[in-house]
Amino acid sequence: MSNTHHADVVVLGAGPGGYAAAFRAADLGKKVILIDKDEILGGVCLNRGCIPSKALLHLARVKSESSEVKSFGLTFQEPTWDLEKVKAWKNERVVGRLTKGIAALAKSRKVQVITGSGVFTSPTSIRVAQVDGFAEVTFEDAIIAVGSHPTKIPSFPEDPRIMDSTSALELDGIPDNLLIIGGGYIGLEMGTIYNALGSKVTVVEFMSNLLPGADADVVKPLEQRLKKDFSSIRTGTKVQSIVPHEDHLAVSIESSAGEEILKVDKVLVAVGRRPNTHGSGFETIGVDIDDRGFVKVNEKRQTNIPHIYAIGDITGDPMLAHKATHEGKVAAEVICGQPASFDVSIIPAVIFTDPEIAWAGLTETQAKAQGIEYDKGVFPWSASGRALALGRTEGFSKALFDKESGKLIGMSIVGTNAGDLIAEAVLAMEMGADAEDIALIIHPHPSLSESVGNAAEMVTGSITDLFAPQK
Repeated sequence: MSNTHHADVVVLGAGPGGYAAAFRAADLGKKVILIDKDEILGGVCLNRGCIPSKALLHLARVKSESSEVKSFGLTFQEPTWDLEKVKAWKNERVVGRLTKGIAALAKSRKVQVITGSGVFTSPTSIRVAQVDGFAEVTFEDAIIAVGSHPTKIPSFPEDPRIMDSTSALELDGIPDNLLIIGGGYIGLEMGTIYNALGSKVTVVEFMSNLLPGADADVVKPLEQRLKKDFSSIRTGTKVQSIVPHEDHLAVSIESSAGEEILKVDKVLVAVGRRPNTHGSGFETIGVDIDDRGFVKVNEKRQTNIPHIYAIGDITGDPMLAHKATHEGKVAAEVICGQPASFDVSIIPAVIFTDPEIAWAGLTETQAKAQGIEYDKGVFPWSASGRALALGRTEGFSKALFDKESGKLIGMSIVGTNAGDLIAEAVLAMEMGADAEDIALIIHPHPSLSESVGNAAEMVTGSITDLFAPQK
């Protein structure tokens, strides 16, 4: 069976960027078709990534808190896991509720959804392979939003006990011993989840430090906590091979200390993600792709073919859902004649471990590398009443201000709810705020958000919650 459709705008991929682009274009008066290979909308982030992992991280945090408050005088029975109920809650009440909401939003906006694998057959047409045949879709403008997939290591054997982030979130059997290859955000978040579920977790990272994108001082409080929770964290270590045995996986690792064989039940490969460049017909229509496999775009998210746009993971780092969503809206608005463009200078990054790590703008490492002179204000949470009340004083808020203009150019936060707190820094940088602007804002007390104002006060010299020598 074959059928034909035409739309003003076709969006290929229904992840956070894709459905945002489709909905924005529809709101601006365009006839929109949204194509995705999965019947359930939402992409990797909603169905197999961001949302289910954060749901499980919440449970891991609750379990941890139930133990921590014993020292405060509040005792609970030891928590136990009912995995089937956990999976049902994650899949139905969290993910399912959101995906149903997206489907309803598409319907209310009259966005036509076509399920199947879409491939460009010309600069103005896409062929969609469906269960019962093909659909031919023509368009005036198209937005590519096909996302990315977990990186595989070709030398590793095919074995169901070697997982990626997608299969790990299915929770099909909790291993006694889990080895995680990769000390980035995916590896550390998944390690936090499996540690809470009862696995003995070992992390192996090739680089000399965890979370290479963040400042070392920001990572330190997290690393200190994880060293207590995990069985082992090994940086500067390379995995040479994995040999399957009937009752275990033999993992050969090499570091400055020499070679070693680790016997584990399962392995999680979390060494990053790669763009879904192949299989969508980009070569057929001549879309420019760089040597890393990313689609090249300009500030309006246009490819070298002006009426074809690309957004999200397919366009390069950082591979973050909120970046994709913003890009999707920009692309839709440009198509509809609005003066939109994408400014990539301030994209917040959050690691949802415990404690959380978040940063926006320049890190201190980047500022030094670029030769930018700055004033730094650091407020330790050990002086925060709210942090003390929570029993979580290991965190701090660090603000960087350009020495010449005085404007905030970067902030890093480590601690409980850092991912929520960083939004104030993003807003401040977007509005061009300086240290005095932030210091003069009245923050609620007692709250963790005070630490943002306090970090600015460390620079202005108006801090009263600590003693700082006057400048």
